[in-house]
Amino acid sequence: MTDKRITALDVTRAVALVGVVILNYHGFLNGSDDGVNRSFGERMFDPLQGPLSTRFAATFVMVAGIGITLLTNRSRLSGDRIAIREGRWRLARRGLLLYSFGFFVEWIWPGTILFYYGALFMVGAMVFTLRMRWIALVGAVSALLGAGVAWFSYEHTRTGHDVSWLDPKITSPRNLLLRTFIGYTHPLFPWLAFLCVGIIVGRLLPFAAQFRLRLGVLGVALVATTYALSHFGLKLAESNSTAGIRPVRSFAQRGVATDRWQVLLSTRPFDRGLLYTAGTIGSALVAFCVISAITERSPTAWLTRLLQHAGQMTLTIYACHVIAFNVVVHWMHLASGTGLDTALILSLTFWVFAIAIGAWWHRFFGMGPLERIYRSFGG
Repeated sequence: MTDKRITALDVTRAVALVGVVILNYHGFLNGSDDGVNRSFGERMFDPLQGPLSTRFAATFVMVAGIGITLLTNRSRLSGDRIAIREGRWRLARRGLLLYSFGFFVEWIWPGTILFYYGALFMVGAMVFTLRMRWIALVGAVSALLGAGVAWFSYEHTRTGHDVSWLDPKITSPRNLLLRTFIGYTHPLFPWLAFLCVGIIVGRLLPFAAQFRLRLGVLGVALVATTYALSHFGLKLAESNSTAGIRPVRSFAQRGVATDRWQVLLSTRPFDRGLLYTAGTIGSALVAFCVISAITERSPTAWLTRLLQHAGQMTLTIYACHVIAFNVVVHWMHLASGTGLDTALILSLTFWVFAIAIGAWWHRFFGMGPLERIYRSFGG
């Protein structure tokens, strides 16, 4: 491996950020709606329950894991302890910078991924030298812990206990750790699983088209299997509950049994069940494989180049989308929560300007402004 950038990674990062911007704008403008008369698009882009919710961000995190592998491959393969230590400090510095920056962005953009992104990088600094099976184990444990916390929260809420302490405001070191590992929008349990998958995929690069096809098929199988298990499992639980059948002794109460199965078999992102994590890994793999194949077929196309430049400036573009939203919505009052169409128009308008300015900036200045600061501090 060399330090040369891989076009497919930049393009995947840009496409993922497009989805993140759309969902963020829709979420902040319109919130989540459980109404029965919603359109197909509104159900798809629902920021809390929709099938696309958090999947773009998870793809972004998986690509970050691939980037960690590419950044540290040379030192890891060399076995040089000094080089490995330098690699750890580089990742740790970058993670600390993003963690700190995200902490302040949180004040104006609650739930920002930058905060968690930085924490993931700091964990990546500790695990990138492990063998693939141990990295896979770390990811699996994070997924299990995330599902375990969700189950703990459900059981204690059902019995009338207050579990708000699991998702506190950051007012103490304890609350900071809770927010980082188990609370709010992108906690390390289970999001560390997406990073670990990326680190493993990065070690498999470069792979042939046939292997990419198999990886894509694996991703499709994960998505299909998780949704099938969720759908038919819930149908079976509901039918058994209606018939008075108790399929599992611990699920004895008829009303509670169905609710418990809904938590256990949920694919919704904020339930953080194992099916959600597995299905999201699958969709991220499919997205990366498809975008990689398209990029390889048309590496010099104008759209590929534009997305590549945008993918090299995602930190700057992410910060700009926060500023643009606050200026347009909160300061100038030019947009309000009138539905998905408003969010899509606002997102499209932002991206037209972002891609155009990004291409211009790349031509005359190269690296984005925040990326330059990021590299200067992090190496």
